[in-house]
Amino acid sequence: MSQTLYGSRKSNVTANKERANLSDPCYNYTVLDDPWRSINYTDVQYKCDTSFMWSGWYRLFINGTSAHIPQTCIAKWYCGTTATLWIPDGHPTVEDGVVTRDVCGHWDNYCCFFGSFPIRVKACPGNYYVYELVSPAVFCSGYCADTGSINTSSKSVTPVTISTVNLSVDPCYNYTVLDDPWRANISQYPNSHMCDYSVTWSGWYRLFINGQRAQIPDTCVEKYSCGTDIPLWIRGGHPTVNDGVVTRDVCGHWKNYCCYIGSFPIKVKACPGNYYVYELSQNCFQNLIEQIENISASQVLSVTTVTNILTMAFNASEKILESSSSSSVSPAKLASQGNSMLKTSEKLISTLVKPTDTSDNISFTLAAVEGQVFMVGPQVTLDKIPRLDTTKSSVDIDLIGIANNSETRSAAVAFMSYNTMENLLKPDFFNTSNDTIKTMMSTVISATLPKTTNTKLTKPVNFTLKHIREFDPSGSLSCVYWNISEWIVDGCSVLETNSSYTVCSCVHLSTFALIMQTSRPPENDSLLEMLNLVCVIVGLVFFSLALLTFALCQWSPGVNNVARINICISLLLAHLLFLLTQQFLRLIRRHQVLCAVISGVLQFLFLSGFVWMFIEAVLLFICVKNLSQISSKKREVLSSGFLCVIGYTVALVVVAVSVGLLPEGYGSKHCWIKMDKGFIWSFLGPVCVILALNMILFINIFINLNSTLKNLNAEVSQMKQTKIMVFKTLAQFVVLGCSWILGFFTNDSKVLEILFLILNSQQGTFIFLVYCVLNNEVRHHSIYHHNP
Repeated sequence: MSQTLYGSRKSNVTANKERANLSDPCYNYTVLDDPWRSINYTDVQYKCDTSFMWSGWYRLFINGTSAHIPQTCIAKWYCGTTATLWIPDGHPTVEDGVVTRDVCGHWDNYCCFFGSFPIRVKACPGNYYVYELVSPAVFCSGYCADTGSINTSSKSVTPVTISTVNLSVDPCYNYTVLDDPWRANISQYPNSHMCDYSVTWSGWYRLFINGQRAQIPDTCVEKYSCGTDIPLWIRGGHPTVNDGVVTRDVCGHWKNYCCYIGSFPIKVKACPGNYYVYELSQNCFQNLIEQIENISASQVLSVTTVTNILTMAFNASEKILESSSSSSVSPAKLASQGNSMLKTSEKLISTLVKPTDTSDNISFTLAAVEGQVFMVGPQVTLDKIPRLDTTKSSVDIDLIGIANNSETRSAAVAFMSYNTMENLLKPDFFNTSNDTIKTMMSTVISATLPKTTNTKLTKPVNFTLKHIREFDPSGSLSCVYWNISEWIVDGCSVLETNSSYTVCSCVHLSTFALIMQTSRPPENDSLLEMLNLVCVIVGLVFFSLALLTFALCQWSPGVNNVARINICISLLLAHLLFLLTQQFLRLIRRHQVLCAVISGVLQFLFLSGFVWMFIEAVLLFICVKNLSQISSKKREVLSSGFLCVIGYTVALVVVAVSVGLLPEGYGSKHCWIKMDKGFIWSFLGPVCVILALNMILFINIFINLNSTLKNLNAEVSQMKQTKIMVFKTLAQFVVLGCSWILGFFTNDSKVLEILFLILNSQQGTFIFLVYCVLNNEVRHHSIYHHNP
């Protein structure tokens, strides 16, 4: 927009009238539209009008709505200032002319604690007020603005200059202020893309730029001016006051042509007071689409032109989506806009096709779309068309066969991959009978045969679609194509698939995508989540108590607690890290690298815990077999240092190999190992091996222990000892991690899930009970310290 002053020729009568109006502050004022002045603005900004250089008359606007200085007390700290200013004697009427009003500043719970310098006020036809503002006397205060209705004094009368009926009809007194600073034609923002196509225009508008009246320029404006890509201006100039409401065509400057894009016409009116109002109702996006649709079928455009227009179209589409929340946009509107974008893109890319005798190809890459065009002529020497590739998709098509069946023996294929189209053509448009979650697993692609006389396919077309999201092996994949308002599968099938990509085969050309259906997860069980949280916290407490006991108590030289200590350390850290990760998952998920590192650390800690469980099982098996008297060589082999090397090196090697083979396998949505590509077996594989070995060792331990117990005498004291030994043996089932086997059977059983949760969160509890509470050495040590 321009700040050019009104300069059309006028009659002497009109000129004299305007010169008179210029002396009237109702038509010669500065707009004051700071949003913080609103009486509803509660954020403390410490704005002070004492430092402002006031000059002349001012009119208040708040967010485009006419406002006035309040005439009732306003709470301090409101209006973005410290002491809020208001006028206690109310506003005048139109008949009162210019009046003087005292100004009060609210402070220390007294509405007129500060008495500021008086100001002059005038009521204007059109139900608004102008003020001759001066610097307040208060140390930091500001003039507030109220957009509500005014209750004038008892001597107020109905304005007589302009009737109420005229106020509601005449746009000169019934308009919305448009005061965006970027609209000035002196401002150029190369990196800015301010666009009016997403604005819901309604009624008449008056332009202000930085408090000065402005107008839409009526001469060509340089492109990229006014903070936008295509600046708009009006042809035919502005009217005079006597002309009334006129219609003017709107032009958009692009490609060094001042009227390259013709917009819908708008209405303009010149108003007394040397300003203009405009009835803005243009939908630039829709107009751009219509301009593209009018392109001739035979027209050839350059790649630069096509990419520029495509960029504008996709930017416009994104702005429209941004201006409305996803919940407020109806599916029908999304589908309609998606269809427009598809039609526009296919029409534009068809203009890249040009005649060729042999073969030719053109490609481009934009943020929203990638495209490739391949053309063959009657003298083509290729045996087959090379695969058309984009970053995330490719297509194989028998273009030679199609050309041979054509009268001109020529053909062209246009292939596009849309990176943001799923925001319009959502996967939920895939209407299936089963209630599943639909996920778009690929970019939306389209393939057409532009400027080709015979479009009949000689053989099915194969599309290779790379997966853009984590692959769920339990999901069901479908190759679909877009049919006006929904995704359907007719004529398309999955030819090949793995965790990285899927090959679709289709017997026709259209717009395609890959959609995966997965079962809806069960609703979160708040009771189960609370039980899990409590159990994990209790387990962490007992892990800590066990470690304190192992550290503070004196043990005989024959007791080897190294495995138990390291089980506690590994599982304590693993459960603690996992608990914290889940509690702050929403924050951690924003940092994918951190999420992947956490999943790798968790894998290492849990694996090292299982390795130490295996070492404990071996040591326990040796103990039960009465092999405590071993050779010095064996003692050296089973030393604490050697066990530590085994306990942590095995887990470290597994994690290192996993990272080396597939680093992207870490960092699922729960910051754990991803399920796709079978990578979860980098954890489950070693765990299954250890659990199998521990079960074998546990069974042997139980058999040997049972044989030993049968030889005991049936005395009371011995029976009591027997019960303790049986409890310890059963507790070892949990300590050695054998209860983790339940995890393979919890899918269909709530009871097993709860049992699995309790047992495996309480390994620290069982270690503390078996090796601390029921341990004779610990008990004797405790009695000795309490009874010296």
